[in-house]
Amino acid sequence: MKKDLEYLKRRKLTGEKITMLTCYDYPTAVLEEEAGVDIIFVGDSVGTNILGYGSEQEVLMDDMVHHLKAVRRGVTTAYLLVDMPYGSCDTPGQALENARRFLANGADGVKIEGIKADVVKHLSTHGVEVCSHLGLTPQTEKPGYKAKAASEAYTFVQEVFLMEAAGAKIILFETIPDEISEYLTSKLSVPTIGIGAGKHTDGQVLVVLDMLGWSSFNFRHNKKYENFRERALSAIRSYVDEVNNRKFPGEENLRHMNPVELEGFLDLIKNRGRS
Repeated sequence: MKKDLEYLKRRKLTGEKITMLTCYDYPTAVLEEEAGVDIIFVGDSVGTNILGYGSEQEVLMDDMVHHLKAVRRGVTTAYLLVDMPYGSCDTPGQALENARRFLANGADGVKIEGIKADVVKHLSTHGVEVCSHLGLTPQTEKPGYKAKAASEAYTFVQEVFLMEAAGAKIILFETIPDEISEYLTSKLSVPTIGIGAGKHTDGQVLVVLDMLGWSSFNFRHNKKYENFRERALSAIRSYVDEVNNRKFPGEENLRHMNPVELEGFLDLIKNRGRS
């Protein structure tokens, strides 16, 4: 069964948690599908995690479309969400044009960072499902904790309600206090997803490379479920060592010619030469 927006809303209503992970390629999409991830998210973090860019601001629409298409091929039931990259949704018209490009390539919804009520309203009016990303917005801000002071928290809450009223169908909180996300999750009618936003959101999201231990970062909000970087590094070092020491390939990796055919080949070389 396809996991659509109604599926996500039902999980909120029944108190069942929503799982979300970033994804940038086909094989990872296949694994996330098999594991039962609810929302597979093609994030603009592809820029710094996969493409070697210095920041999310360097990510282009063409980059996102390329990776969206790869992930789409591995997704069968999950809700497929994709980031609107920096500079792609500065005006309502521009946002709709780019969002439609994503939808045409298999996305179910788009994620937009920041307080962009006019953009969200325009997209919603035209049938585009929007996830509003509030709190820390990596496209324009350095890492940091948000809504810590009472006045900041109050302003943040009003901004969240504004985005819900504009038509956001999912709201993602990044690095805000657990108490604020608990309050908002209880008041909002739409599902909430958190990263570094406590345990009371309707769902959680992590960067897949962080939770697999592929990256060397140690974020407070992340849990490393595997140490994939060290295991992969060990495997690659073993390969280099075995090739250098003539241990690979071994006999089990070789293909041999039939002795009769080999003898015939050698006769041809002897009688006819190399050409």
